[in-house]
Amino acid sequence: MPCAAAAVGLFAAARIAGTAVLAATARAEGRHPLTLLGRSWDSIWYLAIAAHGYGRTLRPRPGVVHSDLAFFPLYPALIRAVHAVAPLTVGAAGLVVAWLSAAVAACGIYAVGARLHGRAVATALVLLWGLLPHSVVLSMGYTEPVLTACAAWSLYAVLAGHWLWAGTLAALAGLSRPNGFAVAVAVLAAAALEIWRTRGRVSHRLWTGVALAPLGWTAYVLWVGRRKGDLLGGYLEVQRLWGSRFDFGEGSLRFARHVLLHRDAFLFSVTLMLMAAGALLYALLLVDRAPLPLVVYSGVLVVVACGDSGFFQCKPRFLLPAFPLLLPLARALVRTARARPWHAAVVACALAGLSFAYGAYLVVMTHTPL
Repeated sequence: MPCAAAAVGLFAAARIAGTAVLAATARAEGRHPLTLLGRSWDSIWYLAIAAHGYGRTLRPRPGVVHSDLAFFPLYPALIRAVHAVAPLTVGAAGLVVAWLSAAVAACGIYAVGARLHGRAVATALVLLWGLLPHSVVLSMGYTEPVLTACAAWSLYAVLAGHWLWAGTLAALAGLSRPNGFAVAVAVLAAAALEIWRTRGRVSHRLWTGVALAPLGWTAYVLWVGRRKGDLLGGYLEVQRLWGSRFDFGEGSLRFARHVLLHRDAFLFSVTLMLMAAGALLYALLLVDRAPLPLVVYSGVLVVVACGDSGFFQCKPRFLLPAFPLLLPLARALVRTARARPWHAAVVACALAGLSFAYGAYLVVMTHTPL
């Protein structure tokens, strides 16, 4: 597929350019860019799990317990597999897995966009995903590329009616991140609609896909619960001790009020604007009458990101896998490119400049967990 290759090439060029800006900034600050990309914040936990398995716990202050059981197993398992077959350090293997996953995700995003709106919109969708303010995470040793790769291809499988693939990939997405269950919810919603439309006359493949979809997320949560001695509540307790819990947005609103009234750091103000933009884009997706699985998947990610009380500055990162939110923007960019090509080029260049600069700021300049 030459068009898909061109879209992925644009995505790769955007991420390479962004990484080059980050590297130059890091060198100017006397820091090593590969260390920042591969061993920052959550990456350190994943690498430790890949090297030594689960069992690490830190107590940074009274009443706060950080357990590695909060981190889902798919990404560290992939790191361990690459490390076992390739002459790479664990850190280098983590970056290889993340970068390859980002490329697979870009292909999946293109496939979804092309199926719905044609190749031009698909290419714009991939490019916009690579130029998001937090897209620097796609070049780091984080799990968002892995989740997005599983999610994009699972959603494509749903749209194409390949239910076994959809369920299998949804199960893998559920093993990648806490919010990975959004893919299973989307598969189940799409399957329910199909069953209703056909009055129950569906193939065994659909039922098998429905059974597979929630297995990954459910299995890990129950495994953590069994390990903690509380089958249903153990994982939630692990997250609570990290300071993360779902409170229907009360914590987010409280933090937003703090930012607005006390003029806090630039990072938090930008985070607040990006979350508002995410909610607006979801409204546009609804108005655009996007297919049900894309609406459900994106809606679950938006609700989880807005409703969780912990790590406010990380919320835009949690929305990175919600690529369907960019569909209305991609369609608008294509219309602009056809009518006024130079206007579209200026918009793309402006987005690139903002993305690269903000990405370098996030990773190199701030000292807040990303």
